[in-house]
Amino acid sequence: MVARLLRLAVFTLVILAAAWAWWWLGLGSPWVAALGAVFIACGSHALVLALEFPLMHLANRQDPAPRARIGEVVSAWWNECRVGLLTFAWLQPFRALTEPDHLPEQSTGQRGVLFVHGFVCNRGMWNPWMRRLRARGVPFIAVNLEPPFGSIDGYAPIIGQAVERLRATTGLAPLVVCHSMGGLATRAWLRTLRNLLPASADALPVHAVVTLGTPHRGTAISPWNPLVNVKQMRHLGPWIAALGATESHELRRRFVCFYSHCDNIAFPASTATLADADNRHLRGTAHMQLIERAEVFEAMLEKLGLKAKP
Repeated sequence: MVARLLRLAVFTLVILAAAWAWWWLGLGSPWVAALGAVFIACGSHALVLALEFPLMHLANRQDPAPRARIGEVVSAWWNECRVGLLTFAWLQPFRALTEPDHLPEQSTGQRGVLFVHGFVCNRGMWNPWMRRLRARGVPFIAVNLEPPFGSIDGYAPIIGQAVERLRATTGLAPLVVCHSMGGLATRAWLRTLRNLLPASADALPVHAVVTLGTPHRGTAISPWNPLVNVKQMRHLGPWIAALGATESHELRRRFVCFYSHCDNIAFPASTATLADADNRHLRGTAHMQLIERAEVFEAMLEKLGLKAKP
């Protein structure tokens, strides 16, 4: 569904840009035609981000994370424009199915990876990571969380079924890698197992969970949005508090949480950290840009017992 929505958005912007260019070319103003068309096709996204980053920087004034320099904020905005266009205008609307899940017929003894995307995203965002894991022979599944605007709790069966498929293939508890809301969806799935979780750390249903920009304590970006899953992600909101109250220290110690003082979605910055977890700060990195950071990919390989290629 997300792919269809994004394709519709892309086609709409292309048609509007073409109409603008046709109109102004007819009036003999090629520069107005060109600049306006580029702004409609690409600049509207950059403008929205230009509103998010000052809000983020203000919200981080009292946050314990290191304070971002203005140059870092501007650089993060530019990179988020670039990565956002690639992700939302190409990978997710048009390439979501080009990298199928990789489940070898026979177990190779290699632990598998489950990829869980965030809000208004789909599995296409993980394409570069999936290509690299396939080349290494690492089993993986990338899920689509549907419906996109439903309750986060409703995604638990999707995650649970994928975990069981990986366990059945490899015989090992998988590593779960999550971006943004995907980390909350994974925690919500683990909550459904709280009466079944074993006392032994070695028998937990997941080997570890790596989160990228997950608003573990909610986000301040949109406190008035009425969508169900956005309401659940309100900063220090009731759903967030109830989720945290169900978790053990041992479970949280299985989390590695990457966060940034330039995250334009999960802010204040420290909201993307989790008590007892291995929280790792990345300077000058925007929300979608986190998936490009080598440190994050290398942390995943480390949890898989693999070494990064030189």
